[in-house]
Amino acid sequence: MKILLLRLRLIGDVVFTTPVIRALRRAYPDGRLAYLVEQDAAPVVINNPHLDEVIVVARRRGARRLLDDLSLVRRLRRERFDVAIDMHGGPRSAWLTWASGARERIGYDIRGRAWMYTRIVPRARDLRPRHSVLNQWDLLEALPGRPRELADPERDAVEMALDASADARMRTRLERAGVGAADEVIVVHVSAGNPFRRWPEAFFADLVTTLAARGTSRRIVLSSGPSDREAAVRIATAARNRLGALRDRVVDLGEFDLQELRALVGLSRLFVGGDSGPLHIAASTPTPIVGIYGPTLAARSAPWRTAGARTISVEKQDLPCRPCNQRTCVPGDFRCLTTLTPDTVIAAAERALA
Repeated sequence: MKILLLRLRLIGDVVFTTPVIRALRRAYPDGRLAYLVEQDAAPVVINNPHLDEVIVVARRRGARRLLDDLSLVRRLRRERFDVAIDMHGGPRSAWLTWASGARERIGYDIRGRAWMYTRIVPRARDLRPRHSVLNQWDLLEALPGRPRELADPERDAVEMALDASADARMRTRLERAGVGAADEVIVVHVSAGNPFRRWPEAFFADLVTTLAARGTSRRIVLSSGPSDREAAVRIATAARNRLGALRDRVVDLGEFDLQELRALVGLSRLFVGGDSGPLHIAASTPTPIVGIYGPTLAARSAPWRTAGARTISVEKQDLPCRPCNQRTCVPGDFRCLTTLTPDTVIAAAERALA
């Protein structure tokens, strides 16, 4: 059995597909599993032990994308896949699934695209409080002769393999920054993919200042996406100014890639961040997590982990406008985030650290 998995676009969504990868390997121990992913999220699956091949595609536009896709289709057809599973459902992934030439093509029942699949699965509504991992699991129901081994998604957590070289680099960087083995590292991720998921900078500054001040061995490391690096610098500067003589407890490690972030979180005592890719990369480690949720529901996108892993989700439960489709903030004040006070997140972080 040769199976092609397709999941384009976002980092967190690719992380959510990793339980499916493990389940397929368990069901088809002698099968060949290939995964098609875009470049930005490729580190999530590049060293996955259950995959035989990772096919990385560029995310370009216009004529360059067309040329990329035509070349990719020729490659896929040479592979002669038995099954292709589109775990995304977007126009590009649906077309690539169809063009792959796989005998069985499985995808969601999306208007205008369902004809490209041989087996169609109903797609859960976007705002339904059902976890994304379970939505991915629905696709396995359409596998021909679905084996009993795929029956229980609860036993399969998300995963991202630790890159040994990235781990060594992060240990060296922490040591050079004066962080010792006895220090408690807390990673605070301050950015998100869109403004609807970004907790206010001033709140992050309060969080960092308070956590740093409360523990002599605590060292706070800020992480961010490339476009939010300046925000991370502003938050770190504000916290250091308020900490005064304790300013060295906020550690600047500079920029790091996804594999280095996964290594850093694995070496830490706590990860705090909003509903974004790094939150779900953190879920692949045993490190405790505090997730900050705005318009999205924790019931749908909380870290998918084993039962023993510590996770606390912080969200406003009493807003009639939540969840929303994130196209526009109808009240105009991002109240799902701006009314989620630092005290609430600080208390959750202290519980996770205890």
